[in-house]
Amino acid sequence: MAKQARAVQTRRSIVEAAASVFAEFGYERAATSEILRRANVTKGAMYFHFPSKESLAQAVMDEQTLLVNVEPQLSPLQSVIDSTHRFAHVLRHDALARAGTRLSIEGVYFGGTHPWGDWFDLTTRLLAEGQEQGEVLPRVEPRETAEFVVAAFTGVQLVSEAVGRRADLHVRVAVMWRHILPSIAHPATIARLRPEGATDPSAAIAPQDTEETAEPAETGIHAGTA
Repeated sequence: MAKQARAVQTRRSIVEAAASVFAEFGYERAATSEILRRANVTKGAMYFHFPSKESLAQAVMDEQTLLVNVEPQLSPLQSVIDSTHRFAHVLRHDALARAGTRLSIEGVYFGGTHPWGDWFDLTTRLLAEGQEQGEVLPRVEPRETAEFVVAAFTGVQLVSEAVGRRADLHVRVAVMWRHILPSIAHPATIARLRPEGATDPSAAIAPQDTEETAEPAETGIHAGTA
């Protein structure tokens, strides 16, 4: 059992180290030597768990799909809103989320979990439930709108990263929803929705790291996709 526990911990250390390297450098520039250094493991240990750099990147993206969830007791449309704020939270505090997002934007995909597939599916389901409950307008096409919401969030977080290392991401996401809601939600529903989120985005999330995002610089524009 002790040996198995060590193997699990070693695998976890490698994934977390890889996430930090992918988040910082992107896929092409990520060096396995740097991943080994940060994980403090041997090359043999890494290749025992991950036979290639591709499999390691896929593992990071697979874990990203576990980071967004919703509170079932909330309205379906509020749940969609809250899922974006929860993902905004983990982007600020979790290297796995940042790495998975950067790899997805760079088009790194090896046939495993689709970069945004689970989020598309979750949002589509919630929008369809919202239609059934009268929250979402009948003319809205759930899948089309779900993919638009994910795309809009992706653009918003990129801008927030570029201008202030995502320190203002929750504010920008709330602005996004104030623009989107009038086109998809029943007018009576909008009055009771909270674009800024209805729940604490950290309440149901256990971040893999606890680093705090620095406050934005006055003109802090820097390169990088995520």
